[in-house]
Amino acid sequence: MEEGTINGKVGVIKMNSNSVYTENWVTVKEINNNIIYLDNKQMVTGVKIQPRNIFILEENYQNQIIDSLKTFYNLIDYEFWLIVADRPVDVGLYISQLQLKLNDTSSPVYRKLLLDDIAKAEMFMNNGVVDTEYFILFKEKDNDMMQKKVRNLINNLASCGLIASQTSNEDLRMILDNFLNGGVNFRSGVVIPNAD
Repeated sequence: MEEGTINGKVGVIKMNSNSVYTENWVTVKEINNNIIYLDNKQMVTGVKIQPRNIFILEENYQNQIIDSLKTFYNLIDYEFWLIVADRPVDVGLYISQLQLKLNDTSSPVYRKLLLDDIAKAEMFMNNGVVDTEYFILFKEKDNDMMQKKVRNLINNLASCGLIASQTSNEDLRMILDNFLNGGVNFRSGVVIPNAD
């Protein structure tokens, strides 16, 4: 293998082997306006698809959605990436709100219910609960063509019974973090506003 490259299933990423920072290995220039701007003047964006459990629907409706998705994927005539990413769920704010209610409650019954909810939320937090999110990303050099592709993806997914929206800056950063950091979660604190 050539020094300064990472081989993957999709392709090869060229790296600057003199750099000690991971973000300098990849060709990302910046993330802005819901787009990843690459050093080679290409842009990466896409759509985030809201999860939907179709298996609770009637079988004929399930089959209709699956057939619509097959047609949708076969009509995409450009390279795209279907990405499934886990995003850590921060239940710290929820726990803090429960704690505030617990402090204001004198009823033993309500206190027991609140303590049970706090214990459940802490169990979720300690077990690394995540939301699974779905994305379709693509590369494009022309801004107008990129926006047209995003609109087409959103409209075609709607015809399949799925809700989609353009990826946000935060979505794109999370996707890069998942790939560059091997899915390692980061921890963040919670700030509680003054309840006055």
